Amino acid sequence: MRISQAKFVGSFPEYAKAPRSGLPEIAFGGRSNVGKSSLINALLKRKSLAQISKDPGKTRLLNFYVIENMSGKEALYFVDLPGYGYAKVPKDVRVSWKKLVEGYIADSSKIKGFVILIDSRRGLQEEEIQLIEYLPTQNKMVCPVLTKSDKLNRQAGTEIVRKTAALLSALGEKVHLPVLHSSETKIGNDLIWRWIDERITDGK
Repeated sequence: MRISQAKFVGSFPEYAKAPRSGLPEIAFGGRSNVGKSSLINALLKRKSLAQISKDPGKTRLLNFYVIENMSGKEALYFVDLPGYGYAKVPKDVRVSWKKLVEGYIADSSKIKGFVILIDSRRGLQEEEIQLIEYLPTQNKMVCPVLTKSDKLNRQAGTEIVRKTAALLSALGEKVHLPVLHSSETKIGNDLIWRWIDERITDGK
């Protein structure tokens, strides 16, 4: 999709208070400090629309961004979910984030796909595997994205894609092949946008 404009709509403590415009939603989830804000900025070709926190685990709300197409019509939302897996955050806060995300998944009928971020230098962690396994059971499509690939050489990048694909291969067609991405070089942007376009066009 060609973008004319993208705007921050607001942060919401629960989906019941989020916008009800009927637009399709693409959600972004992942561990704290995995690069969600950087990925969103890269996809939207903005430098600082999504604020990059110096304190991992700071995002505790559902952050909505609206994207307009080249006709100036609002076309979809990007929804930035709270990060998880950050040890310095108190357990009760982590539990509240889990409830927030699961509530969003259960309550929103407009979710067309989940982009799940994985640090390419570390590979899949237990929290990511659990989330990716969970989403297809809720009839959600998943695009795994291996972030920060500019930190790897070509051989290491190829190997982490192969390894991640092998680990996720048993989860079926709702889980896309992993995409290698860098917010610095923008590698992977086109593949992610192709997946998003398919989701918002056919609704699958």
